[in-house]
Amino acid sequence: MMGATRPESAAELIDVAVRAFGRLDGLVNNAAKPLRATLDQTDAATFDFVIHLNLRAPLLLIRAAMPHLLESRGAVLNIGSVNAYCGAANLLPYSISKGGLMTLTRNVADACCHTGVRVNQLNLGWILTENEKRIMTDGGLPADWWKDPPRDGAPTGRLMLPEEVATAAVYWIGDESRPVSGSVLELNQFPVIGRNSVKEKR
Repeated sequence: MMGATRPESAAELIDVAVRAFGRLDGLVNNAAKPLRATLDQTDAATFDFVIHLNLRAPLLLIRAAMPHLLESRGAVLNIGSVNAYCGAANLLPYSISKGGLMTLTRNVADACCHTGVRVNQLNLGWILTENEKRIMTDGGLPADWWKDPPRDGAPTGRLMLPEEVATAAVYWIGDESRPVSGSVLELNQFPVIGRNSVKEKR
């Protein structure tokens, strides 16, 4: 992730891939840091770090990959977050970065719609990664919290697994999803936009 602060890292990475495989058919922008920070905690350095890693790096990677994707009529898949629409109070810079990624996805997809290159995005809900286990445990939950997660975020009683996200990514980066481009799909356990939980007196 340190390379995200070096703009030249994007072109270097794409060059390594092309030299190794001879061509480039797809780019998945998945690296990101869900750094916890409220408005009071988001100083310039914190904001710049998150934006560089979560938003600028994908933009520069797409830019570097585009000549090769034009040759292969390839695809870009950006991995976003449902936090892009608003986000939790302690995920301010992360939410902003994912909102920007959503606009980047749609803008580049529109610009490339006549070239054969497709750009789509998956906005993920709560995913059971090792990092998420550690963050929630550090926040005070028991070590096995994920076996019975809070139902407001996981109404089915479990979190989505990384391999389930990978299965969706294979479809959206592959030709099976052609010709769809410019789409943002929420992978979540409940509707993201417009959800309004029942209010009850207690």
